[in-house]
Amino acid sequence: MRDLLLGALAGFIGEFGLIMLYQGLATGRMGVVAPLSAILSALLPACVGMFIAGIPIPTQLAGISLALPAVWLVSTGSEHGRAKTSELLLGLGAGLAFGVYFILIAQFSSRAIYWPLAAARLTSLIVMLLLVMTFKPIPRPALRNLPLIATAGILDSTGNIFFALATHTGRLDVAAVLSSLYPAVTILLAYFLLKERLVLKQWVGVGLALTAIFLITI
Repeated sequence: MRDLLLGALAGFIGEFGLIMLYQGLATGRMGVVAPLSAILSALLPACVGMFIAGIPIPTQLAGISLALPAVWLVSTGSEHGRAKTSELLLGLGAGLAFGVYFILIAQFSSRAIYWPLAAARLTSLIVMLLLVMTFKPIPRPALRNLPLIATAGILDSTGNIFFALATHTGRLDVAAVLSSLYPAVTILLAYFLLKERLVLKQWVGVGLALTAIFLITI
């Protein structure tokens, strides 16, 4: 029962993190909102993980120190000027919610990972349905986009499963920091698949991210 309640609480908090992130991306600048949310969602679990398990070995600590600026560099493709208050609040709010979500996932019993994650998904769905019913009218997605939406949901759930397994086979801080490096993968895929150009700071961020991964995993 404890794990199911933790999963439900994680789903509740995580859903509001997604709402703040998407609201920030829709109304603000991605170069401000995304890096803030990514860094805080890694920094908070990392601090908790170090408090619980102690300071990691020097190579892991060096990798964690490189990972945070790497996330910022790969996420800020151009100069975005002074951040607006709404962008800061939504980015920080999303990052705080995601950080708490990751910490709660790490508290699941090693014998019960999948059911708490299912409870988290169910709670997120209920919260979203209540919001949709409350704030009408909300445009429905086109039918042709449903396969993409379903694929995104499957990948997101799979990522959560791997994160939960990682926290039970290793350290929370290491798992959180490694998972926060996803922007590097995103921009590399955009470079190879969508032919998007990368600026110098993004290439530097990719290099730092790869170095961080090497240091953390050796």
